[in-house]
Amino acid sequence: MENGGAMDLGKKHGAVGALAGVPTVICGGCSVRKHLAFGGRMVRCRLPDGMLLPLLLLRCLSAASAPLCVSPDDVNLSASRPQRQQARAGHLQLRVAITTVKMAAMAAGDQHASSEVLRGLARHLNCLNEDNKSTRKRALELIKRETVDRGLSSGVLQEVFSALLKPLLKCLSDPMERCRETAIATLTEFIRCVPKPEESLPYLMPCLAQRLGEKDILEPAEELRLSAVEMLTLVVEVCGKHLAPYLNEMMNILQRTIVDPFPDVKRESCKCTVNFAQSVPEHFHMQADSLVKPLMQTIAHQHSRVRVSVIEATGAVIQHGTGKNVDDVLSHLAQRLFDDSPQVRKAVTVVVGDWLLHMRDRYSYFHKLIPLLLSSITDEIPEIRLIAADLWKQVGAQWEKENEEDIKDKLDFLFTPPPFYPPGVERPGLGCRELVVRNLGRLVPAITHDVTDWLVATRVRASQLLSVLLLHAEDYSTQHLQPLLATLYRACTDTERDVVNNCLAAAKLLGTFVPPVAFLKLLLDHVMTSSSSSRPWAPLMMLAAVLGGCPNALLKPHLEEIANTLAQPDVCQEYQQVMYLEQLLACVDVLLRQCESDCGSISLQLLQVLVTVQSLSTSPCLSEKALESAQFLCKVQGLDSVTELYSQHMGQLLYWLSASVNTWCSYTPQRLQLHIIVMQSGPVIGEFVSQLMPLLRCSLQPDKDPEMRMSVFTMLAKLLLDATNTLDSQGHFREEAERFLCDILLPNLVWHAGRTAAAARTSALSCLLALLHGGAITPGQLLCLEEKLSPLVLSALDEDSQMARLFACRSLSTILQLIGTSLHPEALNKIYPELLKRLDDSSEDVRSVALQVLGLWLSSLTGDYNPEHFTPHLQLLFQQLLLHLDDPDSSVQGRVLEVLKKGSSVHPALLKREVEAVRDTQRSPLYCDQLLQHISSLRTETTAECPE
Repeated sequence: MENGGAMDLGKKHGAVGALAGVPTVICGGCSVRKHLAFGGRMVRCRLPDGMLLPLLLLRCLSAASAPLCVSPDDVNLSASRPQRQQARAGHLQLRVAITTVKMAAMAAGDQHASSEVLRGLARHLNCLNEDNKSTRKRALELIKRETVDRGLSSGVLQEVFSALLKPLLKCLSDPMERCRETAIATLTEFIRCVPKPEESLPYLMPCLAQRLGEKDILEPAEELRLSAVEMLTLVVEVCGKHLAPYLNEMMNILQRTIVDPFPDVKRESCKCTVNFAQSVPEHFHMQADSLVKPLMQTIAHQHSRVRVSVIEATGAVIQHGTGKNVDDVLSHLAQRLFDDSPQVRKAVTVVVGDWLLHMRDRYSYFHKLIPLLLSSITDEIPEIRLIAADLWKQVGAQWEKENEEDIKDKLDFLFTPPPFYPPGVERPGLGCRELVVRNLGRLVPAITHDVTDWLVATRVRASQLLSVLLLHAEDYSTQHLQPLLATLYRACTDTERDVVNNCLAAAKLLGTFVPPVAFLKLLLDHVMTSSSSSRPWAPLMMLAAVLGGCPNALLKPHLEEIANTLAQPDVCQEYQQVMYLEQLLACVDVLLRQCESDCGSISLQLLQVLVTVQSLSTSPCLSEKALESAQFLCKVQGLDSVTELYSQHMGQLLYWLSASVNTWCSYTPQRLQLHIIVMQSGPVIGEFVSQLMPLLRCSLQPDKDPEMRMSVFTMLAKLLLDATNTLDSQGHFREEAERFLCDILLPNLVWHAGRTAAAARTSALSCLLALLHGGAITPGQLLCLEEKLSPLVLSALDEDSQMARLFACRSLSTILQLIGTSLHPEALNKIYPELLKRLDDSSEDVRSVALQVLGLWLSSLTGDYNPEHFTPHLQLLFQQLLLHLDDPDSSVQGRVLEVLKKGSSVHPALLKREVEAVRDTQRSPLYCDQLLQHISSLRTETTAECPE
């Protein structure tokens, strides 16, 4: 045998082994030559069919620690095929036998080794009962060193662990913290290393439940509680379904540790919860509800990592629970969507997406879960947006697959997007759209509620979600248009700009998907009745946004209806709030942008709105925007300027104003509209003077509102100062000038008591002065009306208002310049006494102009004025002027001197006598001497001219 010869173990089929009673294995099959590797040497055995192989030999081989293998060397190829198959089966049985022998040998070896280890630990185990804490600590450390730290085989550790389990568990309640720590560490390592950790559960779980699952947790050290929970997590990982009988203990422990004061214990407990739920799902659901309360108590913890762990645990509890507690956790998860930590929001997104995909009763909660996932699609973090979008696509695809029969017709049109779809926007899948459509009726009331929440973040998220829902709902949103508009009305008045912007984006989507016939019926009615709202601009804001999303082709047939509504007095003239006017202007702008050249048919209505906005606006910026819109209205019609636009519609605009002229007052916007029209139209208004005059005549009657009359007179004064480029651009105003003066101006110059009446007379005087200065009335026309005009102007010189007196003086000055030389002497003699009174006026401006007018008066005296006949008048004039020649103000003295020099040419002898009479009474004879010298020079010139 040692020389490699064959050893014949049997000669016949079924022979009995050499040692009776020894277990044998039957090797079936034909005669095969076998090799046994023994101690590095090859042993060849001849195994006839059915030979019984004693296991004694195999034990010997194993005891010799020789590597043992059985391999075919050769097979009798002449044997039949069934014989060869039987031989191979025998080989396999032989290998199994050898493996079994080896395992038995190893077990025997492990038992021997474990016995040796336990004998070495006997003293340390006894020391665990000592009173000295150091002795106990040292014993535990030695036990750990001699077992788990030695790297023993798993089989040995299993035997040792079974013997040490109870003593170690007893040490968990040791008074010394270090002992408890070492005991937990040792137990953890044993559980990690042994092949059958589930054998320890009958003792381990009750002990942990006692330490961690009672109402009052017995373990005071938070680090040890963490270690214990980590050990429990390990137990769940390695034992898996073997923990099913200990469901009560696990739940009691997790209920307490989830709310543990130590944040790390909370996190580890949540991790353990997730693992446990996945390990025993068929049992976990029976008590899963008991974990919801502690989880919800912890979900708002100050540490973001704890919040993430709680959310993940909540996902597992609901996923593997009964589904009855979904409502209890949804509000908490919704709040976490506003968390400052992106990781928390990401966790909520993943959990909700997983529920939508895998929760058994998910169809019942679609309307509650969909808003949470879609809210994350608009998250500020790109990663969260991508995760949410991917999960949502999966949800839609899964629903589409599950309901393929119900949506078979729609699947045929899957790749046909609706016309006028928003550019640059990816259309959601059919499943996603159907999910939103089928739940929109439940989602809209929730959005309405949240969009008015007191928290800004909630309102922002709700408004963002609304846009996402409308993008999915498409034309189906028509069925919910009324509540949607009501929601948008409330949201667009929010003080947070982000909320308003999101609502405007949502309204634009409504305009894209909803037919104009549907939304205009509601919107225009709301615009007309907005006076009942505390925020009247909301319907206008929504109208502008919806029109901005509506395609031109669909909007064109409704332009006239929209424009007529906007031009209604109850709409465009009802409010002066800047916000209201801005939205009114926005509606016009969006029509111009959307329809451009098609707006020619509604040009008049749009111009009326723009005029109204400018007339009512108190913001210069808004007025400029309205003027820019008017210019854009010109552009879309191919007009070069705003004046051409007014030329196109001036007659209609004046007729529009005349319809209400009898009701005008200081509070009506029509007077302001008139101001904008005539001021911006420039020379165009000169073509329509015949239509303008009835408006002015009616609105400027003395019995009309004084403030309104002042406003109109001020406007006319501006126009009349540049009459050739405005009212008289076509020469038509001169034809109406006399009637204008008689019927409009003169009645308003008649004195009436009261400051308001005085102010109205002042504005009329300013208009008269502008009329005289602007050249819109001829001298002949003025001369015809002098008898009516002069008394009223002269009476105005006594007005209490300095401005009125000044206007009256300047008006007399202009009258004298225009018709002074044509006036009758008696008319002239009525003027100067009133002017002399103004020389004592409190206003230096009035005195100065009065002196100037007196100079013009003297210059107006022609040959018809006989100095000798009117000597008393001249004498009074000279005497009064000489009094003011002694004025303390040297500038006044100089101006008076110039006037007297003009008077010297009228009656020099009379003036000389009067000067000589007062020369000595003057404080300074300087000006009298200069005047006398001037008179002498005039007389010398006259004498020199006479001989010639």
